[in-house]
Amino acid sequence: MNIAVLDDDQAHNDLLAAMLRQAGHRCTVYERPPALLADLRRQTFDLLIMDWNMPEMTGIDVLARLPELLPTAPPVLLVTSRSVESDVVEGLNAGADDYLVKPFEPSILLARVAALLRRAYPASPPTSGETHEGWTFDPATETASRDGRTEQLTSKEFQLALTLFRNMSRALSRDYLLERVWGHRADLETRTLDAHISRLRGKLSLRPASGFRLVTVYGFGYRLERCQPVLEDAQ
Repeated sequence: MNIAVLDDDQAHNDLLAAMLRQAGHRCTVYERPPALLADLRRQTFDLLIMDWNMPEMTGIDVLARLPELLPTAPPVLLVTSRSVESDVVEGLNAGADDYLVKPFEPSILLARVAALLRRAYPASPPTSGETHEGWTFDPATETASRDGRTEQLTSKEFQLALTLFRNMSRALSRDYLLERVWGHRADLETRTLDAHISRLRGKLSLRPASGFRLVTVYGFGYRLERCQPVLEDAQ
């Protein structure tokens, strides 16, 4: 998973990043809230871990900004030295999904991270099919079926379709999609992603006439969303 860490303490960031990477996650570290907020306009993260007390903006201020930037924000774990009950209540009421007091045991932090990710992104067994919005995806045959219709997909189309459907209504950056589907980011032309998106629109009828919109988020990436079916000539 792709995790962002925000804390003005570099030593804390280095420790946290090492723990998360050892657990198999990608980790991007920020020491200033404006830098994270700017990157949220360009990048998709699966989880945000942030401190409360920072000089430019507090973690609570950042939580308040998230709905302005992201229609569907990732889960947030507040990691802070503030330990009184009123602080915990304030942090959770401000939008944090979990709260951890410093200092902490590494195993506890990793368990909290795993629990948040499980709740936000439930995984299906890799050998079984899964159904999203009426489409059934079969990993054994790499097909998508709906209303008696079956579409054969390529391996990359299948992975891309599953990523989009699992994140319905969530804007996903180009880098995020490239990494999720192709396993890397910078060395693959984004035209490859655009071509796969175009083919999926056609194969799975991801258009308003069928009750879906696969929209381009300008300067960011793509978002798949549900909508009321609209006749093509009525748009």
